[in-house]
Parts: sequence; structure tokens; C-alpha cells
Amino acid sequence: MTWTLASAMRIALLDDHAVVRYGLAKRLAEEPDFAVVGAFATSKELMTALRASPADLLLIDYSLGSNDIDGLNLIRALRVRFPRSKILVTSAHSSPATVAMAMKAGARGFVGKSQELTELIQAIRIVSRGREYLNSAMTRELAAMQAAEATTRSQPEPRPKRPRTGNVQACSDTLSDMPSLSPREREVLRCCLDGMSVTEIAEKFARSIKTISGQKQSAFRKLGVRSDHELFKIEYQIKEL
Repeated sequence: MTWTLASAMRIALLDDHAVVRYGLAKRLAEEPDFAVVGAFATSKELMTALRASPADLLLIDYSLGSNDIDGLNLIRALRVRFPRSKILVTSAHSSPATVAMAMKAGARGFVGKSQELTELIQAIRIVSRGREYLNSAMTRELAAMQAAEATTRSQPEPRPKRPRTGNVQACSDTLSDMPSLSPREREVLRCCLDGMSVTEIAEKFARSIKTISGQKQSAFRKLGVRSDHELFKIEYQIKEL
């Protein structure tokens, strides 16, 4: 069978290391059923390109540069903005906890950078068919971790209460708990998630509207969201996990 660009699987790559990025693009382009439609160094470049030309599969590095969005929020943002694109994650750090979080956030597979390229190619084909991919060793490690967590959960433990700030109820396991946010960005985000406007938040904390707006936009950038609608959508997905 002769593969064409129209019939081949369209793959977009994201990795902040140029050698890895170009090496992957060159190797994947050798596969007759793959079409590498772009190789990008930042999440912003990737998302800009995807808005103009979508891809079937996104092969993304979990740990980008310090000025870029973190892997977990990148997966969530991609899921919201490009729901038809399947996500396969690669990383040099593939602990069971990291893999579990990535899969819960919406990734369809996870490949450690220490694995062979043939395994990566196999993973791409598996994920493209709508199935999930983890190698056998990682599957065993995840099963062991989940069994240990189940044992811990079976032992009752009092749940600490989070203090309230004014009239705003603070939430656990939400976007506002992300460690990348500053304390003020967290409180602004919690207010946003409670439906408060920028003006109402400014009045509540006796700050200027400009200051609150800046803190809100800074939090949005760190979380990879562009609007209140995306914020609420991703927050809902987290609570459903």
C-alpha cells in the first residue's frame, strides 16, 4: 500500500531539546504511515500551529523549560482546546506517580525516554487506534502503587479542614492548589472559581482592579488557560478524576 499525506497519521512533536526534537522528527518521518506535521520547542508554538492545522496525535515532552507550562496542565489544556488529538507523553522522569497523573489528566500513553525508539513507534500506533499504551514494567508498578493506595485509604483518617477566606470556600484538589501559583494568584483563582468578577475580587481584598486582573492573567498563563470558560471546564475535569 502506498501512503500519502492525506492517509498517513498526522503527528505534532513538542520537546524543548533541539537534538531530541529533530532526531525524533527524522526517525518518525521514515515510517510510511506517519506524517510529522511540525516539531515545536514551546507549548505556545504548538498550540498556535494546531489552531491552523490540527494533528491526529500529539507527542509531547512532560517536562518543558522553566518558563513554559508544566506537563499536567499542558495535557489538560490540550484536551480542552484540541479534543480530537490523542496525546502521547514522553519523559526522562517516568515514576509511577507521574505516569498516573498524566493518564488521569487525559494522556493516552506514556513512554520513558530510556525506552527504545521501536517501543515509541509501537506506542504511537497503539494510541492512534484509540487504545492506551504503557509498557509492562510500568503497568506492574502502577498496579502496585494503586494497591498500596487502596490499603491506605481503607484505614480511616480524619480529614483536615481547610480554612476559609472571607466568604470564599477554599477547595482541595483543584486548579487553585497548583504549586506553580503564588499565594495571591491562588486566592484570586479561588474567587474566580466561586464566580466572582475581577471588580468584586478587587473590592474584597482592597486592591486595584488592575492588580487583580494582572494576577488573574498570570495564573491563567501558568495553568495554560485563556478564558473563564476553559478554567471552569478544566476544573470540572479535575473533580471528575
